[in-house]
Amino acid sequence: MSTEDDAGPGPGPRTEPTSRPARGRENPDVGDLLDELDALERTVDEGHEREKVRQTISLVRRMPGSAAFTRRISTYTSRDIAESFVGGILLALPLLVEGGVFEIAEWFTTALVAGVPVFLLGHVVFVVAMTTGLLYYADFRQVQVYRPIFGVVPRRLVGVLAAAFLVSLGTMVLWGRLFEGNPAPTEAFARVTVVWAAAAFGAALGDILPGESTGRDVSDRLDELGDGVGD
Repeated sequence: MSTEDDAGPGPGPRTEPTSRPARGRENPDVGDLLDELDALERTVDEGHEREKVRQTISLVRRMPGSAAFTRRISTYTSRDIAESFVGGILLALPLLVEGGVFEIAEWFTTALVAGVPVFLLGHVVFVVAMTTGLLYYADFRQVQVYRPIFGVVPRRLVGVLAAAFLVSLGTMVLWGRLFEGNPAPTEAFARVTVVWAAAAFGAALGDILPGESTGRDVSDRLDELGDGVGD
């Protein structure tokens, strides 16, 4: 005589093992690890936890050979700033001896619409847009926005544009090209922006083409400086 015990357990809900989707790529590298750490930094709430994540990111970036396994660039170091200055100078110098700079600057200041130098303003917007596209959209490197200013403005973009502008202004003053012919202040500024276009192109290339630089991020150094002042 058979019983239910003999028949074994009756039909019921069966628990199937759940499988989690694999995260990342099939062959993860250092770049994937840094992506995960960046995502973790954005999710943590406590300041000391976020600082621990940043220290881990900095440690991974300083690991020997880590740069060879990733094309991404996220840190912004003092070496990057120096490379921007060098690249900006290389492309700015040829324009310093060109008289066409004066002609273009004069055009910028005399072609007015309702009294506004629209071509000069358009040129400035063009330089900013060109530099942004070169840094973040051209397929030279995978440049990532890391710790932007005010949470919005990319530090690298500001640094490259500022370095290029300082190169343009400084070299024009040094070579006596800025105030030649006693231009009005607006025309003198326009002269700088003409050279700035080439310098910004060179500064962006000088920054990103060598890849991610070694050294500590400038924001980390500023944080340490602020902590030291606070103490």
